Amino acid sequence: GLERGAKNQFSTFSNFITTINQKKEGTGNSNSPTQLVIPNIKNVRDLPPICLDVRQKQRISIDTLPQELKAPIPPEPSLPIRTKTVKDFQDDIEKSKSSGDWKAVHDFYSTTFDSFLEINAAFKKDTNSAFNTIEDSGIDAKFVNVVYDALLNTPQDVQKSVLKGIINGLLQEWKGPRTKDDLRAYCILLQNPQFSNTSTYVIYAHLLRQIAALTEADHHFLVHWSKKISQRRFKQVVDRLLQFISLRLFPAKPEEFPPMMKCTWWIPSATKVLALFNAANSLISPPIISYMDFYNSTLDHIDLMEEYHNWQCYGNSHRFSFCQYPFIISIAAKKVIIQRDSEQQMISIARQSLVDKVSRRQKPDMNMLFLNVKVRRTHLVSDSLDELARKRADLKKKLKVTFVGEAGLDMGGLTKEWFLLLIRQIFHPDYGMFTYHKDSRCHWFSSFKCDNYSEFRLVGALMGLAVYNSITLDIRFPPCCYKKLLSPPIVPCDHNTLVGICDVTLDDLFQIMPELAHGLNELLSYEGNVEEDFYSTFQVFQEEFGVIKSYNLKPNGDKIPVTNQNRKEYVQLYVDFLLNKSIYKQFAAFYYGFHSVCASYALLLLRPEEVEILVCGSPELDMSALQRSTQYEGYQKTDLTIRYFWDVVLGFSLDLQKKLLHFATGSDRVPVGGMADLNFKISKSETSTNWQLPVAHTCFNQLCLPPYKNKKELKQKLIIGISNAEGFGLE
Repeated sequence: GLERGAKNQFSTFSNFITTINQKKEGTGNSNSPTQLVIPNIKNVRDLPPICLDVRQKQRISIDTLPQELKAPIPPEPSLPIRTKTVKDFQDDIEKSKSSGDWKAVHDFYSTTFDSFLEINAAFKKDTNSAFNTIEDSGIDAKFVNVVYDALLNTPQDVQKSVLKGIINGLLQEWKGPRTKDDLRAYCILLQNPQFSNTSTYVIYAHLLRQIAALTEADHHFLVHWSKKISQRRFKQVVDRLLQFISLRLFPAKPEEFPPMMKCTWWIPSATKVLALFNAANSLISPPIISYMDFYNSTLDHIDLMEEYHNWQCYGNSHRFSFCQYPFIISIAAKKVIIQRDSEQQMISIARQSLVDKVSRRQKPDMNMLFLNVKVRRTHLVSDSLDELARKRADLKKKLKVTFVGEAGLDMGGLTKEWFLLLIRQIFHPDYGMFTYHKDSRCHWFSSFKCDNYSEFRLVGALMGLAVYNSITLDIRFPPCCYKKLLSPPIVPCDHNTLVGICDVTLDDLFQIMPELAHGLNELLSYEGNVEEDFYSTFQVFQEEFGVIKSYNLKPNGDKIPVTNQNRKEYVQLYVDFLLNKSIYKQFAAFYYGFHSVCASYALLLLRPEEVEILVCGSPELDMSALQRSTQYEGYQKTDLTIRYFWDVVLGFSLDLQKKLLHFATGSDRVPVGGMADLNFKISKSETSTNWQLPVAHTCFNQLCLPPYKNKKELKQKLIIGISNAEGFGLE
């Protein structure tokens, strides 16, 4: 693999810039441009939302800055006076287009981008105002957008003058602390559309390096200013950074760029600047763009396990790894990391079992290499609970399931059905472990107290086994559940440490109990006298087995009235009680069950939403995509039977399509990689078609389809087959 760590080498703008940099290097100034920004990576990485140490997952507000970072503010130098308006600029562009004389436009661009001061003089809303707050960058966004939109349609000499000016600006701005005008200039330059062209990448790289080297306090301002950029421009900057990283990793024309060993800082600098935009995106609800827009699919093709092992060995030290910035790694790539990490753990555990057996001079048994679960269908939950409790030391071995009294051999299909039936039974309302909320169509933990929470541990272990064995489950938990599951992502050594507790908001409650959340929201917005009209106290009432019980939200809560002044505290405590405190023991057992199987540093790479996708897959079925990726054995895709089959399936209701998917694969959910990841195959069955129904081998996602005479018969037999499919047998 290529080492992308800190090096005191960098690619030059030109021979001229190299000479200047070498002169500055001789001065020994630690702030000189020849000093790579990456060695100070620890200081930069301390800004929590930008590059959080994912090993700790600390929840620190970006607004919380040490006092020393807020002062002193360098004095702003006086700006040149520039009076050109958006209208004046647009008039100049129109005149140049009609006359062919671009001198006025050329002069504007070359002057404006010649230095950071000139950039501020042109684009600062008011040159007499300081704009030293995070709330307002002082940038005239409309003017910036108009100037950049026109830039790519100007003659080449105009565009070159802008790049030349940027080079001058970057060279001038190396020394001394940053002023807010400098930060404004960086914010404006990042939006330059010229940096989409690979010919500008050397300049772009140095711009990114300077931004990455800024102090934590300066990053703080850039993050807050960036969240004010329009969605379209924000997405363009993110895409530009992702493209820069991709083309540096896999250049279409390697000769366009300096050798990798001369610019090892390119990718770390770009990734850190991308982290600023990721932090800005996370500060807004809803976010400016989807978290998936930060994925770089190019990383799917690098040695991910090397990245993962480097991160495990070196953590967040000076050695760069993409795992330090998990937002850039796609869910598909994270799945690969988790699967390979799981496989390595499985092999390690199995090898240790084998060594132990041989060391005691006992005959090895192949079954010892697997987690063998033997259950009766009539006692599914109790048998499963007993088996997993007895074989807790084997949970990280490959899972194999046997149904007592059935001849099926588990090549994957029996495991899928075991998961399906067990989940279906445990989540049934009559079982009492989970409450189904019709309004939100999701399950939540029952708050009823009991003596033994082992069954909640079983559900957690089931989810862990599903992730560990790459099985998708039909579980409908709200997003809040997965946030709690990663709180913390690594099981604490101190068993007295609380687990499964996270910051919850009214939005989280909306996803579970929308009607109650709406009522609490009404309380917050009520304009009358809350105390007199609602007559509530800091107390909650819950029904448990027909008995109404009361719980204080705070000490002596039953004596504290809810007023206009304290209603926010009341709502927050109420939400925290419902989603954290009232179900703590249930969720703690669930948490420990999950992590008893999935204890891995790879979990630190995941967002709660990504854990949900890994566990449940996607419920969105695209049968046309399945048709495109299907393989055939004994058939051609143009055969009449196959054409009948897809005509019938594409015309099925969603319910029948899910039944077909479950019949053929053992699950009605789509895996992380989409329908193509199913490797679905249709094989020709040569037996008589008078009575023959379709047969499925769920271990291999294979459907055996007889050559039916017509579409009507195929549809009839297919519906009978997929609607009456439970259990396994061998001919």
